[in-house]
Amino acid sequence: MPKRPAPDTLSYLESASLMSGTLESLSGLGEDGSSVGSDSEINGLTVRRTDKYGFLGGNQYSDSGEKDLRVEVARQREVKWLDMFHNWDKWVKHRFQKVKLRCRKGIPSSLRAKAWQMLSNSQELLEANPGKFEELEREPGEAKWLDIIEKDLHRQFPFHEMFAARGGHGQQDLYRILKAYTIYRPDEGYCQAQAPVAAVLLMHMPAEQAFWCLVQICEKFLPGYYSAGLEAIQLDGEIFFSLLRRTCPMAYRHLKKFKIDPILYMTEWFMCIFSRTLPWACVLRVWDMFFCEGVKIVFRVGLVLLKQMLGSVDKLRELQGMYETMERLRNISPDMIREDILVQEIITLPVTESLIERECSVQVRKWRESRGELTHQPARRLHGTRAIFEYKRRAASISSGGSFSFLGSPIPPPGPLRALPAFFSKFKPPFNHVWFFPKFIRINLMGKMKECPQTKEGENKKTTTTTGHHAVVPVL
Repeated sequence: MPKRPAPDTLSYLESASLMSGTLESLSGLGEDGSSVGSDSEINGLTVRRTDKYGFLGGNQYSDSGEKDLRVEVARQREVKWLDMFHNWDKWVKHRFQKVKLRCRKGIPSSLRAKAWQMLSNSQELLEANPGKFEELEREPGEAKWLDIIEKDLHRQFPFHEMFAARGGHGQQDLYRILKAYTIYRPDEGYCQAQAPVAAVLLMHMPAEQAFWCLVQICEKFLPGYYSAGLEAIQLDGEIFFSLLRRTCPMAYRHLKKFKIDPILYMTEWFMCIFSRTLPWACVLRVWDMFFCEGVKIVFRVGLVLLKQMLGSVDKLRELQGMYETMERLRNISPDMIREDILVQEIITLPVTESLIERECSVQVRKWRESRGELTHQPARRLHGTRAIFEYKRRAASISSGGSFSFLGSPIPPPGPLRALPAFFSKFKPPFNHVWFFPKFIRINLMGKMKECPQTKEGENKKTTTTTGHHAVVPVL
């Protein structure tokens, strides 16, 4: 029996294309809404084949004029990545700078799915939870979330062959992932910005792998971004605007002049990790670096874009008001962005993890003074692969009895000093990285026990147990 066409596929795509000012979407669809894959005619319409990423049209369609990597270079990179996969922990622990360099060069497309899972540690999460995804699928889910998810499915990359057909395999898998997450994290439920993120993952890997990768993004890379109230994205908006003042004062003054708050333009950028903003080749390069280096890449990309669009007198001459500026920021022309230049500016922009964290401390203090306490805890964020690896190593050490938590407190996350328990925040470590506590107890931040002179009875003892207010503090 021949496959019945999806009756509303073309009508939807036609209306979507009219809204975006283009009819290109129709040029790549067959009668059932799927990709044709070669130039021909259907019902009098010229049919365009998909690009190398699977796009049929739209702003993220890539023409054939792009320069491809030479085959021999691509094969060499694949061999290097396969070697890293076989000794992954050693590479992350001892040669992370080389891992980072290779991510910045671009992960080979044939290995991108595996690399993203290794970089995010979602592969290990999947292996530690066999059958969990299927178990979540069998749960009925909460009706209010499922209804919103269903309405959002057809909005995700309608120009991509995987999601073009209503009810197609791409939309079905996307529904499975988003529904499973609402059951996995019922306190968070569903946020619409999760859909494009999950869709990008699905373009590269099966549904179960994409689910665990999404979990890592939501919980380790961008915690709080998709929670009710959106405190995390608002806080990062303030951090972003302060960093803009350092990196591009001209753009900062222009946005300040017209009272354009960061939340008005950077929300979609950050929450969707630029998947709906940049040309697709640039999206993939940004994601490669993001999985390796964490949220600082998202900040850098946003700052580079503002610098490119608002960073000169000539560019600002065209933007004489709030409306013109917002139109420019919301509709970034693909012609304005060249992949090689964008990546180079991202790499060289002097915005580090420590700078972001210092600015975060300032903005958290201002938030508390003006709005009260945060429900979101910014200290939970991990800055990419190396931070996740260190966190995993510390957690394993503590679970095996390698150290004790201070006064029964939970294991603190890694990161800058702002992530320390409040008790320690008033202490500043000396240059030898040794903290000094009451009664001369010394604890080395590298995890080594030090001999501690005890005044009582003139004895020297090691601080290996908790006695009174003497304690061993877990390494941060």
